Amino acid sequence: MFTNLVTPFPQDLMSAEIPGADLLSGGFVSHFVVFAYIVAAIFFILALAGLSRHETAQRGNNSGIIGMAIALVATIVLALTSQPARGVVVTAILIALAMSIGAVIGIWKARNVQMTGMPELIALLHSFVGLAAVLVGFNSYLAPDANALLLGGFHLGEVFLGIFIGAVTLTGSIIAYLKLSAKISGAPLMLPGRNWINLAAIVVCLILMVLFVRQDGFTGVGIAALIIMTLIALALGVHLVAAIGGGDMPVVVSMLNSYSGWAAAAAGFMLNNDLLIITGALVGSSGAYLSYIMCKAMNRSFISVILGGFGSTGATASASDETGEYREIDAARVAEMLTDAQHVMITPGYGMAVAQAQYPVADLTKRLREAGVDVRFGIHPVAGRLPGHMNVLLAEAKVPYDIVMEMDEVNDDFGDVDVVLVIGANDTVNPAAEQPGSPIAGMPVLKVWDAHDVIVFKRSMATGYAGVQNPLFFKDNTHMLFGDAKASVEAIISAL
Repeated sequence: MFTNLVTPFPQDLMSAEIPGADLLSGGFVSHFVVFAYIVAAIFFILALAGLSRHETAQRGNNSGIIGMAIALVATIVLALTSQPARGVVVTAILIALAMSIGAVIGIWKARNVQMTGMPELIALLHSFVGLAAVLVGFNSYLAPDANALLLGGFHLGEVFLGIFIGAVTLTGSIIAYLKLSAKISGAPLMLPGRNWINLAAIVVCLILMVLFVRQDGFTGVGIAALIIMTLIALALGVHLVAAIGGGDMPVVVSMLNSYSGWAAAAAGFMLNNDLLIITGALVGSSGAYLSYIMCKAMNRSFISVILGGFGSTGATASASDETGEYREIDAARVAEMLTDAQHVMITPGYGMAVAQAQYPVADLTKRLREAGVDVRFGIHPVAGRLPGHMNVLLAEAKVPYDIVMEMDEVNDDFGDVDVVLVIGANDTVNPAAEQPGSPIAGMPVLKVWDAHDVIVFKRSMATGYAGVQNPLFFKDNTHMLFGDAKASVEAIISAL
């Protein structure tokens, strides 16, 4: 069976790619690795398909785990059989040590990270992919294998592009992590002529690439061009993400996910690893498509995001920003309104994640449904600071999947809703999006103001992450419930 699967591959090429394949009978290792990589790639595709829906997300996650386990086993077998007999033990020890360190760190982070910390953790993990691509690129240039030497300039192009993409991903991901974790300001860095700076950096890197590829093997000019390009790419990654404001940070996470995929694919070309190429292409293309979807949901082009987004850290609005008087309400009154309601819509945002209010929200939902109230959730595509963040929180709290709706599914229904609970959301329910000249003009938002009554859960009158004032707070049918979202929801439950 294995032989039939790999007949398109010449036997001499298989032996050349895997020097240690003859350690087991008849090149069996080479056949096993090719077969294992195909199976792993299929599982990765099934993982992406499964993760696209609530109902199949767990199955998709399991498919990804199985695929990665197969890939690891095949890679370890390949690494061990590619070594001379005396080097197998040392290689095995190094692999076990590296995997143990990674496993300890990974398990520790997985057990301790809060859901609110997931966006910055993912951004930080993307930086490791970029770093790996840079290290693999330099190693492939300084110590190329026989197959790489046969490719000549094509291999040098792989090395150059792989290091460039990896370096941009590395520093860009670090800046995104620092912004999302509030370790640096979320305001966009607006340098004079910033777009010309980016263009000049890319043009210089293209010139260096031509110079680098024209070199014959390792030369002083080649290594100098590579180092200069790496420094420029590192600086470019910093500037690209630093120029993107808080309102566009969800797109940045998705964008960096795409970058990390292309960096992994580039590393796969340099290592002659088909599975790494396939996996990187899957991640890169899916991340790019997700970025496109999110930009569409924000009515912004991908280019406009890259060239510098809007937004700040969400500073408190000044008196001049206010457009009217707001009306405050208490939990007891909200409980009365919910008791009298027939249709309730809940629109969560990042504030719900910060307050960890998903569990009392789920409890409130259960109680209202048991009392005969129709309860649904309206989820904006960029609610929170990570794609799908709200969906994961609600699933974690056991909210039924069938009442969690996307924005397009519920946006025309708000006119029939008695009470809307806006829990920690701001920019995604901002009617300023319908006002020409607003920084978020044209951005699709949840039209909660069409409901009979709107209850906004907030700690203060601060603006949202995009730094844009929200006229919703001052509408006649809006009531402000100030305080911690979790405590407010629990107070409503007590009043019920």
